[in-house]
Amino acid sequence: MKGMRLIAALVFASLPALADTYLILPFFNHSGNRGLDWISESIADNIRETLNTEGLLSVDREKRAEAYSRLGVRPYALLTKGTVVRIAETVDAHHVVYGRFEVERNDRTPPSSRGTLRITAQVLDLEKIQRGPEFLSMGPLEDLATLQNNMAWQTLNFLAPGRAPSEEEYRQRRPAVRLEAIEHYVRGVLSASEEQKVKFLQLAVKLDARYSAPSFELGRHYWEREDYKNASEWLARLEPLDDRYLDANFMRGIARFELKDFPGAQSAFETVLKTAPLNEVQNNLGAAMLRRDLPEAEDWFVRAAEGDSNDPTYHFNLGYARWRRGDFERAARSFKAVLARDPEDDDAQDLLSRAERKILPVPGDSRIEAMPRLKFDFELSAFLQLRSILEGPKSKN
Repeated sequence: MKGMRLIAALVFASLPALADTYLILPFFNHSGNRGLDWISESIADNIRETLNTEGLLSVDREKRAEAYSRLGVRPYALLTKGTVVRIAETVDAHHVVYGRFEVERNDRTPPSSRGTLRITAQVLDLEKIQRGPEFLSMGPLEDLATLQNNMAWQTLNFLAPGRAPSEEEYRQRRPAVRLEAIEHYVRGVLSASEEQKVKFLQLAVKLDARYSAPSFELGRHYWEREDYKNASEWLARLEPLDDRYLDANFMRGIARFELKDFPGAQSAFETVLKTAPLNEVQNNLGAAMLRRDLPEAEDWFVRAAEGDSNDPTYHFNLGYARWRRGDFERAARSFKAVLARDPEDDDAQDLLSRAERKILPVPGDSRIEAMPRLKFDFELSAFLQLRSILEGPKSKN
């Protein structure tokens, strides 16, 4: 087991070199209607989420926006191939997915329809300096969800055919949602105003309750602001087939922990652990179990510390668990490990002193009881990349 953890650590450290990085640009709006620019982002976001879910490393929206700003590129502008390459080089991407969309109306367009949407996309391989085939998805604008899902699946199947699920399986995981819900979701995600963001996202949920993306973004919005009650309620709406289900449960576990619902926190972290046995999940599960006085908590801290011996949080929690049950000698060793990595850790110094003097915690001391430490960063995307590298392509059988 330790050998596998060492291999995993080495691969994690080498991920930037081992894994190709994909940049998905907003699709160029050829409709002549600037009010449809949100579709540019929607198509790109859908492809990016699909690649991330299957373990491909893609550049996030924030990093892409920084590159645009640094190069003086206007959002949604029609770009030359040279500009596309410069943006990709700025974010260290190996491949670029880009394309365009247009909306057409003619005499055959039903009066009730907003037009026919035509999406085309290509992949540019920067290492080989060559373009891949052109992908096409076309149908009524009202079917945007289905059309962009089809485009995302075509892109994934081209880039990683061994990892792509069947098209039927992919469609089942991503049910079509209403056009208006997608529009409000994208406008909410892009809004600089917190009030407008929440308003757009809540309206997206109201327009189509099956649409999990706005629920996740609302949960994350409240979670980042430490409004854990609202965060937990929104994050609980995600279902196992949703792409962000594990992220939602990790954040919800922290929210339930902060709300002192330790059984709820334990359940959320256990859900994540079944798929992603990461050090931070093991640590947080141990912390939730420790607050319930469950003896198995210590085992999870041991595993986390074995997975990353340089992280002082894992040594602190392990020392704390050992000190609570009177294992003073080993607790002291753990607190010394914390101080070797962070000499300014006052709590570790305090507990080391207590362990060396063989002083047990005083029941009801709220400060001491609240000492177990959580990890707030969740490296799911890195784990998925690691797993895809280790497992290799899926069988075609």
